[in-house]
Amino acid sequence: MSAIIPKWQMTEEDIKLNYITPALSSKWNGLMTMETQITDGKINLRDNLVSRARPKKADYVLYINANNPIAIVEAKDNQRAVADGLQQAMTYARMLDVPFAYSSNGDAFREHDFLTGDERDLSMEDFPTPDELYARFKKGANGAMSLR
Repeated sequence: MSAIIPKWQMTEEDIKLNYITPALSSKWNGLMTMETQITDGKINLRDNLVSRARPKKADYVLYINANNPIAIVEAKDNQRAVADGLQQAMTYARMLDVPFAYSSNGDAFREHDFLTGDERDLSMEDFPTPDELYARFKKGANGAMSLR
């Protein structure tokens, strides 16, 4: 079955629906959330008026178990490079203190590993499983911390 429109014409939401969510849910089903709020939104003061900016939301947060996130995944449309969302993912990963950040445009994933400082590209099929990421976390943290 082929898509009804070419990938390069799809919105970010279309890319998430047709490419990123299937790639993640095949390995992370039940261990991920979407559109997860990261911040409450910046408070803006202007004269006597107070307002709050829109909260920041991660496209995907992957968990080892309840309340223990291990990775952030940011999605972009296919007109952008695979790594275009990586800085945003890394910012959210720092906020949540998680060791892995990913970006995808539906063609591949770009990974940043905070434990080693390494970055690499992965095919859509080669995204790591929960056990693989947890093993890398344990190795990188030298077993000093445990999310399980």
